[in-house]
Amino acid sequence: EVESKRDARINRRIQTSGLVERKTLEAFDWAFQPSLDKSMMRELGRLDFVTRKDDLVLTGKSGTGKSHILKAFGLRACEKGISMRYARCVDLLDDLHAGLADGTYIKRLRSWARPALLIIDDVGLGQLRKRDDEPTPAHTLYNLIDRRHGCSSTAITSNIELSDWGRYLGDATLTAAILDRIVMNALRFNIDGASYRQHVAAQRAELANQKAAE
Repeated sequence: EVESKRDARINRRIQTSGLVERKTLEAFDWAFQPSLDKSMMRELGRLDFVTRKDDLVLTGKSGTGKSHILKAFGLRACEKGISMRYARCVDLLDDLHAGLADGTYIKRLRSWARPALLIIDDVGLGQLRKRDDEPTPAHTLYNLIDRRHGCSSTAITSNIELSDWGRYLGDATLTAAILDRIVMNALRFNIDGASYRQHVAAQRAELANQKAAE
């Protein structure tokens, strides 16, 4: 009964966190990404960096496993009872922009600022809304990062170089302020490898060709 209640609490935390896929470090294909330090990632998986309120930034091309790793950290946070929220960057900013329209911006901002661990996935992917009568995405993200800076841990994946964030977010000056806060206490890793998705797709195509030849 105790284990059942514990599992139910974990499932509730996962369901309310925004985490859809339940990735684990055990399922990560370390052999496919030899440039990634397996022991370091496992050490980070203890989530001591969250206790220290350090930030974490993973960069690299699409398909290199950045999201898998952070989703695994997010799942582990839920299992450990650490408050966590997950969102793609474009979805997070869309949610905050929606608050400007219905008057709930401050409430939404406080909600995103509250978790001990906030995972912002895929900075650089997806079309951001940039309207003349609204704050830029950089302004919106700055407000969130500034609230969390030094108070809680933010983990980010980016498919573009940090130097390209200003162009993506629409304001070079505010983006510099965002990066200044993130990089100050951040652990940074770049995954220099091939796309695992393309690797799997190639394997499936080869298998299909073999079956067709038979």
